[in-house]
Amino acid sequence: MSNDSSITEFLLLAFADTRELQLLTFWLFLGIYLAALMGNGLIITAIACDRRLHTPMYFFLLNLSLFDLGSISTTLPKGMANSLWDTRDISYSGCATQVFLFLFFITAEYCLLTVMAYDRYVAICKPLHYGTLLGSRACVHMAAAAWGTGFLYALMHTANTFSLPLCQGNAVDQFFCEIPQILKLSCSHAYLRESELIVVSICVAMGCFAFIVGSYVQIFRAVLRIPSEQGRHKAFSMCLPHLAVVSLFVSTAVFAHLKPPSFSSPSLDLVVSVVYSVVPPAANPLIYSLRNQELRDALWKLHSILLSKSLMKTLNSTGPSTDT
Repeated sequence: MSNDSSITEFLLLAFADTRELQLLTFWLFLGIYLAALMGNGLIITAIACDRRLHTPMYFFLLNLSLFDLGSISTTLPKGMANSLWDTRDISYSGCATQVFLFLFFITAEYCLLTVMAYDRYVAICKPLHYGTLLGSRACVHMAAAAWGTGFLYALMHTANTFSLPLCQGNAVDQFFCEIPQILKLSCSHAYLRESELIVVSICVAMGCFAFIVGSYVQIFRAVLRIPSEQGRHKAFSMCLPHLAVVSLFVSTAVFAHLKPPSFSSPSLDLVVSVVYSVVPPAANPLIYSLRNQELRDALWKLHSILLSKSLMKTLNSTGPSTDT
């Protein structure tokens, strides 16, 4: 992915201008990052350890938590390190790696959210065929398709972007490397080649979004035909967490990349980028755990097991008391 420029590093946008604010943002984002690690880690562990959660819905949720961990770990640690050490630089290879990994996890997550919409559609609209349409092999294939699509998409865009000649400096107006900011540094008209890929990507993204919307139209029609209020409530409870995650994911990404140019400024762009790259991975575990009783029960069971093991370890280390 070498190009004709002599750039060996890029300069990222700082979170703040003063040292005090830099340290404040470091501690703030450290708390958010640890919360995201703990929330997604607990969900992964609970699903993996509790046999009652070995169902297609929770299998996809486990993969979603993996994508959230990957995406937030790609962007936030470098930004926190720059704030802590008062630096802005990132190496050329580090920037390319960051672009690839972020695209990989974000694209795979969007594909997985589309698959999860199909899972909810089958569960509510075709419950008698759920075991057939979403067997273990089918679930693995759909999850693998999400991982593979994210990898190919990220590889294609990263290779194409970093093969462009860069002649507009090396200052990236973002706290992490992303394609729109790198394209601003490319030479005149050199970005058109990447723009063609972006147009194709937008068409594919709109197709996935249309599939999600169509699935929920059918879901809501089926739910409204359920005679009992308890049945309708249960069906809505199954869908609301996924619908909330999709809404948060899509709305923040759309606003970040399609906002009017008159609204654009370095400080606003920084805030928006934090919202769409940091908030969803940290909020998704909370969204799913608040609305899902089975997941809350599994998390509480996991907490009880860990607590009992900790108490046993403490008692064993203390040892029995002996009288002399």
